Amino acid sequence: MNYQIRELRKKEYRILGEYIYRAIYSPPGTPRPPVSIVGTPAMQVYIENFGSRRDDFALAAETSGLIIGAVWARIMNDFGHIDDRTPSLALAVHESCRGRGIGTALMKTMIAALTKRGYSRVSLSVQKSNPAFRLYRRLGFETVGRTMGETEEEIVMCRRLGPDCA
Repeated sequence: MNYQIRELRKKEYRILGEYIYRAIYSPPGTPRPPVSIVGTPAMQVYIENFGSRRDDFALAAETSGLIIGAVWARIMNDFGHIDDRTPSLALAVHESCRGRGIGTALMKTMIAALTKRGYSRVSLSVQKSNPAFRLYRRLGFETVGRTMGETEEEIVMCRRLGPDCA
């Protein structure tokens, strides 16, 4: 599949609502939550007024004019929050396009962009059973604790950034 990674345009920020829903992991056999979950405060922290904060930054994977994936970062008090200097990430790839390296490409491009912007680390939250957990580990993220979620399955991961980091 041919695609390009590019910065998400301001007029496209509205798509982050769709992609934060796609980012929700439901283990096999578990029903997906209703789309209305995107309106909850815990989810709105990822997307509300995106682009209005100095640290907001998003990338898109695009093919044939369609966005098929997104990764975005902002400093926020989310599930993966570490401190007020470390941006947290959210990543989602359209279900029909998963398993093709798009998430890896988005993450590598975001890591490079955040490094260039001078951040020393980046964080995220993930469930251990989510296939993305293995991706994050391959990209150098390390487990640093549990999220404010309800189970030990939900963890916070962090990756150091900079020229000495892979």
